[in-house]
Amino acid sequence: MTAQAARREHGGTETASTMAVPPFKPSLVKAVFRNVTSMHVSRSATWAASSVTRTVLTEIIRGARRAAAAEARTKLFPEDLVAAIDRNVELEVGSKWYDHSPTFKGLTGVLYDADGVIVPPRQRRGARKPSAVVGAHRFEAGVKRLLWSQGVTAVPAMARDLNGIASVFLTDLARDAAMVVREGGLQRFGTVTLVTSGEPAPPPLLSDSPRAPYARRGDGRTIGGDDVLAATRIQLFGVDLRQQALTEAHEATQDTRPAEQITEAGR
Repeated sequence: MTAQAARREHGGTETASTMAVPPFKPSLVKAVFRNVTSMHVSRSATWAASSVTRTVLTEIIRGARRAAAAEARTKLFPEDLVAAIDRNVELEVGSKWYDHSPTFKGLTGVLYDADGVIVPPRQRRGARKPSAVVGAHRFEAGVKRLLWSQGVTAVPAMARDLNGIASVFLTDLARDAAMVVREGGLQRFGTVTLVTSGEPAPPPLLSDSPRAPYARRGDGRTIGGDDVLAATRIQLFGVDLRQQALTEAHEATQDTRPAEQITEAGR
């Protein structure tokens, strides 16, 4: 299934011109990568990371839009975000943001230290230094564009959550891409299948068949587009969202590198 077909199937409202220009600018993506690694980031890696983040945020917004539509609303509220994640566990990404957001208060569980004492949320955030949480505001313009593409708006609290999830997800994606470069690829792949309790597991998709581990090419100082795709397989455990993100990232990077066949393989 092509990315365009997938977007039609998911009911997106964005036009081809909207999708052609990434909502998260290359300069922002590179800034996020610089926060986690000193490696050089190729143009194809930048576009791939931007595309994957766009795909994930778009699907979250679509899920929230459906929840709001049930109440005849086009303005999204934080409870729509919670409903979207509850209905589709694949959308549970950027979870480090949850400890910082009032929306998820009480939903992230209690954290205990080695002595069995509850760790307050403020202490969970770590040292005050540049982080995905501190830099979440940088994603505001891109998130607004995605909301517009879906024909909805969001209250400030909801927009702040979307900014934070985008920032944390992209930061984790950059960190895993750097790890892939350092380790020379992924040593093992697997498959995650979501199954309803009491129902038999569906047969594996052809694209989910076991494959050889990903062994990267190139030097150990540059993060390439394929490294970002490998990191995507780490970050996205759901088959549907992962395949869609990989396919759309491939389309987004065709102008930055020779076309290559990208198929879904489990972690």
